[in-house]
Amino acid sequence: MNDTTLKSIAKSLVPENYLALANDARAERDKEIKMLLEQRKLPISGWSDTMIEYLVSELALLDSNNFPSRCGVGEREGRVICDLVRRRHYNFSHGIGRSGNLTDAQPKAAGSTIVANLANSLVCDLIRSIGIPNCSKSIVIPLATGMTMMLALRAIHSKRPKTRYVLWSRVDQQSCFKAISAAGLIPIVIDSLLARESTVTEPAKKQDVDSTFSSDYSSFASKIDELGADQICCIVSTTSCFAPRSSDDIIELAKLCKVHDIPHIVNNAYGLQSSYFSHQLSQGARAGRIDLFIQSTDKNLLVPVGGAIVAGFTNDTVEAVAKLYPGRASGTQSLDVLMTLLSLGKNGYHNLMKERKEVYQMLLDGLTNLAQTHGERILPCRNPISIAMTLVSFEGKSARLEMIGSMLLKRGVSGCRVVSTAESKTIDGNTFLQWGSHSSSASVPYLTASAALGIRSQDVTNFLAKLDEVLPSCTSNILMTRPTIIVPRYRLLKF
Repeated sequence: MNDTTLKSIAKSLVPENYLALANDARAERDKEIKMLLEQRKLPISGWSDTMIEYLVSELALLDSNNFPSRCGVGEREGRVICDLVRRRHYNFSHGIGRSGNLTDAQPKAAGSTIVANLANSLVCDLIRSIGIPNCSKSIVIPLATGMTMMLALRAIHSKRPKTRYVLWSRVDQQSCFKAISAAGLIPIVIDSLLARESTVTEPAKKQDVDSTFSSDYSSFASKIDELGADQICCIVSTTSCFAPRSSDDIIELAKLCKVHDIPHIVNNAYGLQSSYFSHQLSQGARAGRIDLFIQSTDKNLLVPVGGAIVAGFTNDTVEAVAKLYPGRASGTQSLDVLMTLLSLGKNGYHNLMKERKEVYQMLLDGLTNLAQTHGERILPCRNPISIAMTLVSFEGKSARLEMIGSMLLKRGVSGCRVVSTAESKTIDGNTFLQWGSHSSSASVPYLTASAALGIRSQDVTNFLAKLDEVLPSCTSNILMTRPTIIVPRYRLLKF
């Protein structure tokens, strides 16, 4: 209701002074919405569910499928036959964008257009506030990270149509690699560099040698010289990945791209939740060249799977991805992102990041203690989210390694990866030795666990207790000799 409607309410229905109080509250809500629409900045404090639903309901009424006088005679009129589906989408049904551009306004869907544009603005404001102040533009894409990467590669290739190759720093996650082939380009795999440092004076045993996997900068430079910069569509690097893979040296690769005038796309899949990764991106763009960085909405914003964020340091490059999107798109991801960001506000998101860092340290300390108890160690790497613990006690025992993963899953532990380093995998004709370990040089089996956004301290406590229970169950010699008192020690562990 607006002022005109409220003034028309008869005094016989409600006392005038009561109505005035209610109208003041309504005006305060409208003031907050007006400020949001004008400034397009993420609120400092999160909004209540009631306030968010008020905004969303008002915006939905601007779409033609909700007009009282609607008379649709086209093939796409936003008709939703199931009331459950209609309510699940808050009466939005037209989607976003048009046939020529994901960010184009829709004549039938003014409300949906506002939702999409507002979500894009708030995401960009968030990215700037968490350590990338030079981010120029960002867009929520209603595709998961792999498909969004493919779209970004096609957009880059459209500006360099004579190029064929993509230099890709190996990370053993299929989606990004498949995106290169799906984009019609030829992937050139730069294997991860295995660096070893001994911490003992005498010849070290394999389990006493620290190892870390990171980008092989010299191989990138050699491949550019070999293939020619004019044949390379772009370099694809990675920040966030599973340990013991470290982040690529984004800054040095950005400098290399700038020197050779080669576009640079960063797979920042779950990197927004890390201030370290954000600062690397910001510095990389200042010192060298980063055209786009891509991240998942579900991992970084805690919404259902299905969306990604394309961001960059020039408006034109980001907009080129939006212009390549064919047809209209689902508005669900934009609506989820908008409502979530309004619910959190800047303070809420920053608090989640702070809590994640604290829980990461708790996980690192707990796994370090657990590793020492079982004669294992933590593999060092420059990775502020994921941690890897060796499983040398199970080396050469693939069946028992598999048992660790299955027993953890049976106990409700998800997301923990067990890597044997004995497997190989072929994707689109490319064979990866030691698949899962990010490097053909890997030889030590391990398991990984991550302290990602939204994790709670209780998750870590439960995981450590269950892992401590599973490990001796998978090796008979430890089962016979190890004292059982260790298990409750982790159940009662306080951090």
